[in-house]
Amino acid sequence: MRRNKLYLFLTASLFLGGCQPKTTPTDAPETAIPVVTAQISKINSNRDISISGNIEGSKTVRLGFMVAGKINFIAADEGQFVRKGQLLASLDPTNYGIAKEMADVQVNQVTDEFNRLKLMRDRNSLSESDFAKVNFGLQQAKAQQKLQAKNLSDTKLYAPIGGVMLKKLAEVGEITGVGTPLFVISDINTVNVNAFIPESELHNIKLGQLATVLVSSLNETFTGKVTEVGSAADASSRAFTVKIQLKNPKQLIRPGMIAEVKLASNQKAEMLALPAEAVLHDLDNQSYVFVVDSGQQKAFKRKISVGQLINNQIEITSGLNANEVVVTGGQQKLSDGALISLTK
Repeated sequence: MRRNKLYLFLTASLFLGGCQPKTTPTDAPETAIPVVTAQISKINSNRDISISGNIEGSKTVRLGFMVAGKINFIAADEGQFVRKGQLLASLDPTNYGIAKEMADVQVNQVTDEFNRLKLMRDRNSLSESDFAKVNFGLQQAKAQQKLQAKNLSDTKLYAPIGGVMLKKLAEVGEITGVGTPLFVISDINTVNVNAFIPESELHNIKLGQLATVLVSSLNETFTGKVTEVGSAADASSRAFTVKIQLKNPKQLIRPGMIAEVKLASNQKAEMLALPAEAVLHDLDNQSYVFVVDSGQQKAFKRKISVGQLINNQIEITSGLNANEVVVTGGQQKLSDGALISLTK
């Protein structure tokens, strides 16, 4: 009987012991992540004027032949560079060569007659009026000779400037007419950004003013100078043209690229700003920061929009309010809603 009671007691003890809750790592308290914070501040700065524009070469020429004929040579394709004075294309010169030979023969013939009649005039055997006729004939033959020589020379087309071939509108074997544009060459050692500026901002733009130009396709920023300001507004948009000149020594900037231009105005503007290091970017290049909730001692992720960078301070255009506190150090370790501790 005692053995049965002892057995029941041990069995109950083991059962109760097995039902006791076990401590797991997930029940451990969350560790606060130390961070550095800063309050959003308002700063006064010159407001930038932002405009978009198209890039073109400093000088662009459209070339064609002065005579008609069949193209038998083209030196370059689109996108290739050509030198000033380089032979760009030529026409079959056969017909023009024959015409030049005929003009030479005519000159020789009239010259012989001129020399013969001159001797007769010197002997008073020929009237001045008859001699004048042959003299005029010789001048006409020489003029025709010059014309045919020029036509023969014009079967070769030379590049008047050095630059890049933007357009090639013909191929070898085609027949072209007089003056038909066949090639477009642009000098890109210096390029221009052509943009439109609103009428309300025109008084802030001056000749010689420096401009910051971002060429998105190159992901590079250049410094340019305003060289032209339009004197008349576009009839439809009521905007004025502005031309910004950029040096392009590496010839990376090509005509047709889009540029984002920023010009400083003389108008002061108040804006919200944060230290640039506080702003992070996700995989979609969306800007965000971690905003501190002092009551919960937590940091929460918030998407924002940013503007210009001023002395390591980045403008906040939307997403934050004045006097909010954001994380400026240690935010790379945070997740949305993470517990934080403030460090000095």
